[in-house]
Amino acid sequence: MYWKAVSLPPISPYLFALAPLAAAALWGGLYGVSKWGFDAVPPLTLAFLRVAVGAIALLTVVNYVYPRRRFSRRDLLSFAVLGAVVAASLATQFVGTALTTASQGSLITVLTPIFTILLGVSLLGEDLSPRLVAGITIATAGTVIVLSGQYHLAELAGVATTGILMLLLASATWALYTVLGKPLIERYSALETATYSCVAAVPMLAVLVPVELARTDASLSSIPVTPELVVAVLYLGLLGTAAAWYLWYKGLEYVDASVISAFFFVQPVVGAIFGAAVLGESLGSRFVLGGAVMAVGVYLVSTESAA
Repeated sequence: MYWKAVSLPPISPYLFALAPLAAAALWGGLYGVSKWGFDAVPPLTLAFLRVAVGAIALLTVVNYVYPRRRFSRRDLLSFAVLGAVVAASLATQFVGTALTTASQGSLITVLTPIFTILLGVSLLGEDLSPRLVAGITIATAGTVIVLSGQYHLAELAGVATTGILMLLLASATWALYTVLGKPLIERYSALETATYSCVAAVPMLAVLVPVELARTDASLSSIPVTPELVVAVLYLGLLGTAAAWYLWYKGLEYVDASVISAFFFVQPVVGAIFGAAVLGESLGSRFVLGGAVMAVGVYLVSTESAA
């Protein structure tokens, strides 16, 4: 009598796309929720609340999954650096979002994948195949078409404002957060890397809160704790941070940073659908065309990596 080995069907190489796609979908509603929260909470304070809620959620999960994990001093320093980078990204993103229009805020969506590819090639030595370049180019074009149907992109042609500069820094630092996380993900896991970078960012953003409150003559006691604000903070912390950061890094467990960057283009499409469904906004006339073009670009990138 003997046991016959049973071979299980291989997991599709395209399944890696589900994680970053889900992350981009969760980020789709961030701009609207953030602008909503700014009516009651200053930007840096809201960024701190977002990361604090996300860190608590992630720590709860990681302590259950990896209860006895130990890290070297070098890796702890790497997590701290990663936390500083993502803290800078969130701070500049929230301040930039508060100072700009929706069309200017779209800079994050368009430029982050470009920055990610440049950093992936220069810092990680990733290869740029013709198919990958074509896919990113087509996805960028599709995203611009979608955004042009939703917003007035002519506003970007004006003089650079502080808000736009903040958004440019947010794009570059998020790309750096994506690229720098790759080695830690390979040594540990997406969950641990997202968790400890998020935890490291909490005190870094916390020190900015009293500075912001002093400069704006605001106070924590003056913030109205309404059900709407609680829902906004929970969305930003639990979904936009804890879940989305983990899912984004989960995609990096399987493919290069240059490849995963293409899925960032899904964010404005989801954001437009979110705005139409929740806020009653109309979808631009170029939404379907731009979404189809963008989908072709993302398909080229994802299938190239699978091949």
